[in-house]
Amino acid sequence: MTTRRIATVAAALALTAGMASAEGKLSIFHWFEYIPKELLDKFTAETGIEVTMDTYDSNESMLASLKGGTMGSYDVAVPGDYMVQIMRDEGMLDTIAEGELTNKANIEPQWLDVDFDPGRMHSIPYQWGSTSFAVNREVFDGDINTTSIIFDPPEALKGKINVLDTQGELLALASLHLGIPQCSTDRDQLRLLSETVNAAKDNWASFNSDGAKDVLVSGDAAVGMIWNGFGAKARVEGAPIEYAYPKEGYVVWMDNVVLLKDAPNRESAIKFMDFLLEPENIAQVSNFAQYTAGITGVTPLLSEDLKTSPEQNPPADAPAGTFVKVCDQQTQALYDAIWTRLKK
Repeated sequence: MTTRRIATVAAALALTAGMASAEGKLSIFHWFEYIPKELLDKFTAETGIEVTMDTYDSNESMLASLKGGTMGSYDVAVPGDYMVQIMRDEGMLDTIAEGELTNKANIEPQWLDVDFDPGRMHSIPYQWGSTSFAVNREVFDGDINTTSIIFDPPEALKGKINVLDTQGELLALASLHLGIPQCSTDRDQLRLLSETVNAAKDNWASFNSDGAKDVLVSGDAAVGMIWNGFGAKARVEGAPIEYAYPKEGYVVWMDNVVLLKDAPNRESAIKFMDFLLEPENIAQVSNFAQYTAGITGVTPLLSEDLKTSPEQNPPADAPAGTFVKVCDQQTQALYDAIWTRLKK
């Protein structure tokens, strides 16, 4: 997997007289284009901790990298909800002791005791949003609130579709399209799922996550499976798109900062997590990335554009979103096989 390395300029010798003296390092494994550098600089200025960051474009690529040998070189990562559970079950996360996070009380109640990390023993909330798709309204002016746009598109959109290169979200959206449960073990349902995504692939132009916004802005794609905040950015950058809330359903998610097992700079990691639990800091992420956080006191700090964004405000008749489910190991192997066939 190719990663991008971003090193903050502020290190011990570059700190001005008003900044803290250098007190260590922090190594972050993070989604691409998701946190403002100014916030990392602020953390360094307040703590003296030098930050480096590598990025990834999917939960699955992050997991593969850590399993492939990078575990022990990062202090924190930012996986989605279902991936937190997978990493927890595989013993990849350290436990945050009671009282280590002085700002833990800032977590909104609904995000404090979650199924994927009960009691928040290994993680804190970061940002949450939805995954659906956006359609260029200059190319197609029909009904877009159906997953058929992705899996059985009208003629005007065939060959003009970009989908995210993310197994969990794409197969979950396909399951919603077909009305079958996630983590199904029914052979007929699994066969139908595989046949559906492989037939739809003939109408797709690309699998692209890190360029999902750019292909909509450039017009290279008329439809793009996309995260809602990334879709909002594409619209602001001039893409004539509308974000869909399909009647069959769409994916919702929460990204979380996790404390990795064998973190080389554990104390710095705890300080960073506490830093992100302060409303003014996490609000800076939300305003940059166009999502929202699970921290109390954030809403008044959000930009008006974000508060009123159509990508953040589903219409009244939109269905509820669905989280990606974690399958047992044997069932997951079946879904992995479907994904492997699709990517050939």
